[in-house]
Amino acid sequence: MESNQKKLNKESKIAVLCGGFSAEREVSLRSGKNVHKALLELGYKNAQMVDVQRNIAQVLIEGNFEYAFNVLHGRYGEDGCIQGLLEIIGIKYTGCDVKSSAVCMDKETTKNILATCDIPLISSVCETDEDSLQQTVSGLNYPLMVKPVKEGSSIGMSRVENFEELKEAFELAKKSDNKILIEEYYQGKSATIGILQEKTQDGIKTFATPILGFETKTQWYDFEAKYTEGLTKFILPADFDEKLTKEMQNIAIRAFNACECKGLARVDFLVYNNTPYVLEINTNPGMTDLSDLPAQAKHMGIDYNSLVELILKTSEF
Repeated sequence: MESNQKKLNKESKIAVLCGGFSAEREVSLRSGKNVHKALLELGYKNAQMVDVQRNIAQVLIEGNFEYAFNVLHGRYGEDGCIQGLLEIIGIKYTGCDVKSSAVCMDKETTKNILATCDIPLISSVCETDEDSLQQTVSGLNYPLMVKPVKEGSSIGMSRVENFEELKEAFELAKKSDNKILIEEYYQGKSATIGILQEKTQDGIKTFATPILGFETKTQWYDFEAKYTEGLTKFILPADFDEKLTKEMQNIAIRAFNACECKGLARVDFLVYNNTPYVLEINTNPGMTDLSDLPAQAKHMGIDYNSLVELILKTSEF
């Protein structure tokens, strides 16, 4: 199948890729429903929701789709897999490419790259073997956060106070991934910054959204807090002074560029003692009613439908 040569227009056949079979399936379906509705309202009458299953290549080819709006979250949709498949069959797609998607899905690889760019990072280690766990974490200070290396939406994450709790958390995280990131826990402020791109006469413009801060009714910004209405209060813009705000937005763009991201991403921070530590980069941010990026875009004058169209046009980069 030859690469799509047509320009994006209101007649283009667009597959809104959502669902899939990662642990974030239900969130992705909610994102997909919203994006599909927006595309129809924008006049893209040939946009269709596609719940991604193992036969996705056949579905896309037989459906003669020209573009893919990717709102798959987690494995196979956010790690370079679906991106590679789309490139093979010649369908243009939104957001990051194979390489940057794979890099940012892997928290260890992301931190290794950012460490070369003078970007603040919290001390951490990675481990695959429980027998080596105590020796591996010997240089870290409790409490600790335990995270699957390749998972999103805080799935499989735990905060632990001692080694006994660490062993339990390690086993829980291993259900989601073979390699586990163990990171020192700081009692700071959680915040996130969206990064968007648009094509201008002078080339591709990369810009940061306002900073979104969180106040949660849970101990930390976990899956429940992210997707249960009423458990998280958005602070938009976050209550940082102008100097720190500009510093964080600059760091977010630098992190985006260091990992060679494209189109859009969301950079998550933990601010402790006035230092903004980068936690991770999310290359396919949620587009649900409770998601961060739509709220940030709205605050800077970009409504939901305009955000969807902005993202759709990244497929032409």
